Amino acid sequence: MAHRVTHDLAGELRDVAHALADAARGPALAHFRTAVAADDKGLKGDRYDPVTVADRAAERAMRDILAQRRPDDAILGEEYGHAPGTSGLTWVLDPIDGTRGYISGTPTWGVLVAVSDDQGPLFGIIDQPFIRERFEGGLGHAAVTGPSGPAVLATRAPRPLSEAILLSTFPEIGTPSERRAFDAVVSRTRLTRYGMDCYGYALVAAGQVDLVIEAGLQPYDVHAPIAVVQAAGGIVTDWQGRPAHGGGQIVAAANRAIHAAALAVLAAA
Repeated sequence: MAHRVTHDLAGELRDVAHALADAARGPALAHFRTAVAADDKGLKGDRYDPVTVADRAAERAMRDILAQRRPDDAILGEEYGHAPGTSGLTWVLDPIDGTRGYISGTPTWGVLVAVSDDQGPLFGIIDQPFIRERFEGGLGHAAVTGPSGPAVLATRAPRPLSEAILLSTFPEIGTPSERRAFDAVVSRTRLTRYGMDCYGYALVAAGQVDLVIEAGLQPYDVHAPIAVVQAAGGIVTDWQGRPAHGGGQIVAAANRAIHAAALAVLAAA
């Protein structure tokens, strides 16, 4: 059952979400482009899955704020797991989405904050601390603030798949069958770029690109991007067109036309 959000509660949730993103910026930036050590969590098969002291410190900082300001809400975080709540709301946190990029010094990682009910995300933030760029969406808002100032987020208008720009994190996406389906979409688009992590979803919301297609994601990877993209006018589902907030296969599209075109290719591959 969807959680009823009053005007006052919506304002409070947005304020808390921004406070969480603010709190994560300090620990994240303190270790960025330093010789920070990274442990391999080893949770994703043979793929290197690093975690740093910055990931853990940023999530602890966010959890400390929630303990003070929203103690009845549940929490799902990448580094410290699930903490139950009684309010019907869950804060879904990824303190550094894109740790591989983070330890490489690229500025496409981000802090992900979402507040969700059992139907999915209500509000989300994609924050890139190094370039001071923050994308927010949900509860009546779709906006970005950054070096160029504030702007309204709006996804791009439909255009043929043959003219589309597609982003993904890994060229070696998912299982062999998922890779074949993904490559079928790649072969029909104009341009494909890799290594964007959560920043790819921000670019869909900002109207820069048409699609992000990924597989093997966790809920904490997708809740904030879903909220931001959909608030900007886009659509996010799994590869079969179903709700995507459980993770797994993800298609984030700028509009329903390009979404339908991508799903048709995935299904036929």
